[in-house]
Amino acid sequence: MNEVVPESKFQTCAAIKEAGQLVLVLQGGGALGAYQAGVYHAMHDAGIEPDWVIGTSIGAINASLICGNERADRLTALHEFWHRVSLSGNWPSWPVYPPLSQILNYWSILHSGLQSFFDPNPLAFCGPHVDLGAERAGYYSTEPLRRTLSDLVDFGLISRGKMRLTVGAAHVRTSQMRYFDSKADELDVRHIMASGALPPAFPAVRIDGELYWDGGILSNTPAEIVFDEYPRHSSLIFAVHMWNPIGQEPRTIWEVMHRHKDIQYSSRIASHITRQKQLHRMRHIIEELASYVPAAERQSKRIQDMLASGCDTRMHVVRLLAPSLEHEDQTKDVDFSKAGIRARWRAGYENAQLAIKQAPWRGEFDQMEGVLLHEFVGTE
Repeated sequence: MNEVVPESKFQTCAAIKEAGQLVLVLQGGGALGAYQAGVYHAMHDAGIEPDWVIGTSIGAINASLICGNERADRLTALHEFWHRVSLSGNWPSWPVYPPLSQILNYWSILHSGLQSFFDPNPLAFCGPHVDLGAERAGYYSTEPLRRTLSDLVDFGLISRGKMRLTVGAAHVRTSQMRYFDSKADELDVRHIMASGALPPAFPAVRIDGELYWDGGILSNTPAEIVFDEYPRHSSLIFAVHMWNPIGQEPRTIWEVMHRHKDIQYSSRIASHITRQKQLHRMRHIIEELASYVPAAERQSKRIQDMLASGCDTRMHVVRLLAPSLEHEDQTKDVDFSKAGIRARWRAGYENAQLAIKQAPWRGEFDQMEGVLLHEFVGTE
């Protein structure tokens, strides 16, 4: 049965197409990735179809579920994945000290692993100097995740699909970021596994003879690939962030660990955006100055090479920042409780709904501004 699309959806999609290609960028963050699923859910309900999905770690997993399923099946695949990896049983809430149940759930996962995601690797606990082999050197085995992704993702569809998928992984030997891109590579389950192979918990994944770890080690918000691609295209970028770059001063060791994690994985997005705003403004200036170069001079290769640095593309970055839940701490990325997953999914849905409704990329802007940031911070 064909989906009946309301007129409001057509208007929303038309406004997005005017802004350029639609890119969905998904951070790494373990259980926090349920927020990303909620964001896509809202986009799906609004009739919005990403042209390009980029992910790291859990973001790569969610991205593969989106790109590796037909539109009608994507929400089902996302719901099924998050159901499979949720805790089958949670510790009861403790009224006297509510965070205790969260801590007990955390230690339960560390001890027993997580269904359909990872199992403990007993040999790894025999000592840090035990030779486990390069592809088994991790405290857990991610074979359950391999089976889950193989079951829920159609990699053939990714290869022939219209939606572009890019996942980031860290090259172990050279510490260089490697982006595996369906536009140039034939992606399979190994590429998604590599993007989420966070050491020392998970072992590296070998692809074409080389080992790769979680891309979040180098760039947990892989939006730079959109800015750096050549030729450049005007884009509307939905950048979904789960780690808060702004926070309170910590007063306990537990709070220090929480704040440290947020800082580490928020990936200095503010400085990245500032740099890109400067670069794109310069490109717009070059494009403007090109009109003052005499036509005869423009034929010179030297002049053409310089003018190639200019462009008139515009990047609208819609940053969706996940809210902090009550009693949240440094274990939040391992909060695979059903309640935690539901809360984050709902927050992502509501935050994305608001961004889509307000559509801040529409309107008049300074002609010289090539990158514009629109922030939506969720509240819980």
